[in-house]
Amino acid sequence: MNHNNIEKEVLTVSQVAEYLQLSEMTTYKLVQEGKIPAFKIGRSWRVTKSDLEELIVRLKKGEKL
Repeated sequence: MNHNNIEKEVLTVSQVAEYLQLSEMTTYKLVQEGKIPAFKIGRSWRVTKSDLEELIVRLKKGEKL
């Protein structure tokens, strides 16, 4: 896997907020509460695009955050 693939697969909270059209504050809160699957590297949260896409599929099926 080259560096570009990794870059596109792992998103920052800011990128997730932009992707979902939410505020960064709301997105950060959802990540901290575990409602958006994420992991921490140092003090920074990261979200994989595949986890985000799975979450979107579940939300489309009527699952609540």
